[in-house]
Amino acid sequence: MEESKRTPLYEEHLSLKGKVVDFHGWALPIEYEGIISEHKSVREKAGIFDVSHMGEIRVKGKEAEAYVQYLMTNDIKAMDDGQIVYTFMCYPEGGIVDDLLVYKYNRDHYYLVVNASNIEKDFEWMKTHVDGYDVSLDNESEQVAEVAVQGPLAEKIVQRITKEPLEKITFFTFKDHVEILGKKCMISRTGYTGEDGFEIYMKPEDVTEVWRGILEAGKEEGIQPAGLGARDTLRFEAGLPLYGNELSKDVSPLEAGYGYFVKLDRDNFIGKDALLKEKKEGIKRKVVGFELKKRGIPREGYEVLKNGEKIGIVTTGYLSPTLGKSIGNALVQSEYGELGSDIQVKIRKKEVEATVIKRRFLKK
Repeated sequence: MEESKRTPLYEEHLSLKGKVVDFHGWALPIEYEGIISEHKSVREKAGIFDVSHMGEIRVKGKEAEAYVQYLMTNDIKAMDDGQIVYTFMCYPEGGIVDDLLVYKYNRDHYYLVVNASNIEKDFEWMKTHVDGYDVSLDNESEQVAEVAVQGPLAEKIVQRITKEPLEKITFFTFKDHVEILGKKCMISRTGYTGEDGFEIYMKPEDVTEVWRGILEAGKEEGIQPAGLGARDTLRFEAGLPLYGNELSKDVSPLEAGYGYFVKLDRDNFIGKDALLKEKKEGIKRKVVGFELKKRGIPREGYEVLKNGEKIGIVTTGYLSPTLGKSIGNALVQSEYGELGSDIQVKIRKKEVEATVIKRRFLKK
């Protein structure tokens, strides 16, 4: 743990009795009061997460739009100023470099929020493809701290500490230079839980005051600090992927089931030819949801079988805190991934019966 990087909120996590673990080289809390309690707080009221480990890369220049368009699978040219899109960066072979959010200030200015485990890799990838474009790239990850306030009461709580009319910041839009407790912040209506909420970016020296202010503002509603454990169960229930689980360099966005964010009818981007070919020839594997018919908890890496033959692996699995059911995602051969199909999950040495279901486990 001594070698792990620490966010500016590290001491806050210790004072709140957070159970700190190493997460991709970062010392972060996996839980405080408990994963189920924190999970339910976000679903029913509100929770606050330290996400200062995430990466931020700024792209500026007169060819910024063309450059970002070439890197991404989604259609950047279709974005409005102040809008955010979810997208992938792909390798020429179609595998995923990363999944990320693109914030558009204007055609000459974009802000990319990338996964913590991929910051250096992403930045190097972007630098490798910058030749021929009049743009500047700046990896600002170490100059930015970030908290996420998530849950049905998120707006009510954050509104108490800012004069900015938060109802005007609609889903997947953002506003920069917003004052929160006198600190200049950028705030977006985004998150990773399937609930309403905000992600708030600021200078590292300002984040402790904002963190404490949000906890104080939401005390009446019962806001809880939440750790990595609840973050994972929440995103999983909402059908949101995690890089390294559902997504990787060996899995394409089409196999992962996120073809909506791959605009194959637009101008060229890295990986387009491979993804067009994959779609034309038929996707050989796909990520599906499943529910166990009997007791057991599916875990990442467990084998998925059909009549004793291995057909894939579990990418994420839990006893869902909201649904009370044992559910999971699995990457399987496509012919076994039809809704309603019977499969088996190997848990320890037993084959437990399961049914393929929709991956968006929560109906919200």
